[in-house]
Amino acid sequence: MSSKEIIDRILLKELVDEISILGDKKDYVNQVELFTENAISETIANGITILKLQGRKSMEKTFKEFLKDFETVYHFNGQQVVTINDNTATGKCYCLITLIGNENGKKIKTTIGAIYEDDYILVNNQWLVAKRVGTFDWQEKVNLNVE
Repeated sequence: MSSKEIIDRILLKELVDEISILGDKKDYVNQVELFTENAISETIANGITILKLQGRKSMEKTFKEFLKDFETVYHFNGQQVVTINDNTATGKCYCLITLIGNENGKKIKTTIGAIYEDDYILVNNQWLVAKRVGTFDWQEKVNLNVE
């Protein structure tokens, strides 16, 4: 493996992690800057596409609206595999997402097992996500008000 490929792999891992960190901070303005201007973000649950967005502005608005009622948003990224082809790459990352918020007057923790499949492109020496498909494989809800 060349030193350039090693560096690109590190940069792609950092990109995926930074997207998650900014999402956890609810810093959607900076988060969407890590996507190309007309990037596509698609979410699949139970084999059905439940959300398909295009462009930074649409993504920012929708991410903000979707997560507004959660007091805690926490992504834990796990294994990642990437294939690099010069100035483009593809990758798959497993992620455990925790969302804590109120639902019907109860404090609920939702845990989601997700797989993100990304298409990356190198723009002005910076890797960006051109397309992201997030598949939510499973979900568990727990009432945190149990006495």
